[in-house]
Amino acid sequence: MYIFFQNLTPLIQALIAGFFTWMLTAFGAFLVFLRKEFGQKTFDALLGFAGGIMISASFWSLLLPAIELSKEMEMVPWLAPSLGFLIGTMFLRIIDKILPHLHIGFAQAEGFKTSWQRSLLLVLAITLHNIPEGLAVGVAIGATVLNFPKENLIKALVLALGIGIQNIPEGFAVSIALRREKLSRFRSFWYGQLSGIVEPIFAVIGCLATIHMRYLLPYALGFAAGAMIFVVVEEVIPEAQRNGNTDLATLGTILGFILMMILDNAFGI
Repeated sequence: MYIFFQNLTPLIQALIAGFFTWMLTAFGAFLVFLRKEFGQKTFDALLGFAGGIMISASFWSLLLPAIELSKEMEMVPWLAPSLGFLIGTMFLRIIDKILPHLHIGFAQAEGFKTSWQRSLLLVLAITLHNIPEGLAVGVAIGATVLNFPKENLIKALVLALGIGIQNIPEGFAVSIALRREKLSRFRSFWYGQLSGIVEPIFAVIGCLATIHMRYLLPYALGFAAGAMIFVVVEEVIPEAQRNGNTDLATLGTILGFILMMILDNAFGI
């Protein structure tokens, strides 16, 4: 299977990897048919777990390779990753301020004022989460084309696996939130999985941009990491901690970080 995947063009690889992460979002959304909802403690622990995976992936799969690549390119090792990281956070901040969306469990929408339904705003909030995840997968796959060792394709696939795993609780979270808004189970599932459609799209965009801008690769890796960390710090961790289940949410974050670290270092080297 890996040999077959390796022989595909990078854009097809990025598209497949993006579809994989989208499908795990759909799997999480599908759980709305099986349960009315998880208990709040379980939900907060899973959100923390998702945040831990994203933090770990940002370092092991994006920032560390960016630093190593900067050294290979005889650049100041920390400069390009740092600038890319900062630009990535600014990019997500601008989108966060512009795009109307509603975080799960909150009554007040963010972004431009709009008369859109709460259900649509909830879907847009999770869609916003998924943009940097798709970019991260695409940039990581694109990096394998630009004189990176071949085994880094495995690292990119491990990154897609980690992001896919954390998409499961995200998909379930949005579908349950939509169910609370009185949508049917099918519509809750449909709109919940639809929030992940941006991942294959932005995976291809990230891969395409990386391939055609070789010397910007350390910036691109830092950009993807910064965008993901922004989502974690701005939304995922605060939501996990909001209901008073601090210890469980923190434990989930630690376990998520460790799992992604193990995956990246056990299978990605």
